[in-house]
Amino acid sequence: MTHLLLTFSSALLLPVLVSAHGYVGSVTIDGTSYPGNEPGDNSNSGVIRTVSTIDPVKGATNPSMNCGMDAALAADVANANPGSQLQVYWVGGSTGDSNWPHNVGPIMHYMTKCTGSCSSYDSTNAEWFKISELGVEDDDTTWYQANIMAGQPANVAIPSNIDPGEYLLRSELISLQNAMSVGGAEFYPACIQLNIGGSGTGAATSSEECTFPGCYSDTDPGIYDPNVYNPPLTYTFPGPPVAAFVGGDASSGGTQPSGSGSGSSSTPTSGSSPSPTSSGKSSFPLSLFLSRPTLCCTPPYHS
Repeated sequence: MTHLLLTFSSALLLPVLVSAHGYVGSVTIDGTSYPGNEPGDNSNSGVIRTVSTIDPVKGATNPSMNCGMDAALAADVANANPGSQLQVYWVGGSTGDSNWPHNVGPIMHYMTKCTGSCSSYDSTNAEWFKISELGVEDDDTTWYQANIMAGQPANVAIPSNIDPGEYLLRSELISLQNAMSVGGAEFYPACIQLNIGGSGTGAATSSEECTFPGCYSDTDPGIYDPNVYNPPLTYTFPGPPVAAFVGGDASSGGTQPSGSGSGSSSTPTSGSSPSPTSSGKSSFPLSLFLSRPTLCCTPPYHS
């Protein structure tokens, strides 16, 4: 009888565990929506590189840190321009029929220029530069990622002076619910293939670029965080600072600890490019962000 109860209980828990991760279901660029594929779909249609599973990338040295778990090339490239507004829709479950399930951790966006067409570009050794980073709201308690859990997109703008050409946009959520232990962080990167027009000249310097894997270490303060559930929260963004050409004083960007009014990674409702400040805080005005949902989970939250 005990065995039957355990089996029944496991069966009830399985859908919850299976749906506790997710992927990018679609991206909207200047009002045009581009659907993604469900994880494991071999058609590789669209502009979002398809991952093999909804499971997170584990370990900062994992090769899948690049564009997600076993990410496959996408067949198409979406047109965009300097200043284009993108809404990246993260969804939960293997079919994307539920909301994103996590609300603790930063949201960051990187770009890299493709050699040739992004539809055939191997980004294994690509040099990435950061264009935005957001994490904790000014209440020093709530992560902006909670807005994604509430069904809102992660918004980002293409830098207004970027050099034209084909680029990968790497949208990344890091879930820190188990980051109290080294190796507990869960990485969710996703790559979107873009062809950017215009006549800009902006580009990152080599000191502002890094590779994936290579940008992070499992012991970085923004990845291993034993105080992630001890408010008031302070947060140190991993990786390089936001590239200077994006705007603002990037030399003191997201690698700085964010204290009161801490730096934040989330879902702004405007795609304006953020300008990091000396506190590691994005210069997005709070009026651009969505209302704050209540955190759903008490620590530790098990995925």
